[in-house]
Amino acid sequence: MTDIQIARGDITVQDTDAIVNAANEALAGGGGVDGAIHAAAGPRLMAACREIPEVRPGVRCPTGDARLTPGFDLLARFVIHTVGPRYSMSDAPNLLDSAFSSSLTLASDHPRIRTVALPAISCGIYGYPVDEAAPIALSVARRGPWDLDVIRFVLFSERHHSAFVSASGS
Repeated sequence: MTDIQIARGDITVQDTDAIVNAANEALAGGGGVDGAIHAAAGPRLMAACREIPEVRPGVRCPTGDARLTPGFDLLARFVIHTVGPRYSMSDAPNLLDSAFSSSLTLASDHPRIRTVALPAISCGIYGYPVDEAAPIALSVARRGPWDLDVIRFVLFSERHHSAFVSASGS
């Protein structure tokens, strides 16, 4: 059975097999979680992202999908890049569900990933209210079955952490 955890902290220092990056469709780096992960992983992460083929011009990972790279200078051996929706997008809840689900499926299907840490996808500059995102994220984690030992939601701010704890019923 997969242990679902909620922690407050910095995802870039998680000692898990993989961490999930809240990326953009170009996998071109950015701010927030994406910028922090790229800074901590070093320049080889950007080079690895550029090697992922585009599915259409400027898009390496469509919204709701996920891609895998090595973790390079991170404690985590792998980075799972996923693109969550902007809150203003039509079908945003289903796309957010898909971003979490695609990430966990990619982790679960990889033979060397048993533990994964995820952020509050789309809850930064993409404007998704964390009180709406947290129940979606936790629902996906509980839905399984995932071939993972640990799914850990790592939330940087107290507000995000509190929203996830509240949504978990703990």
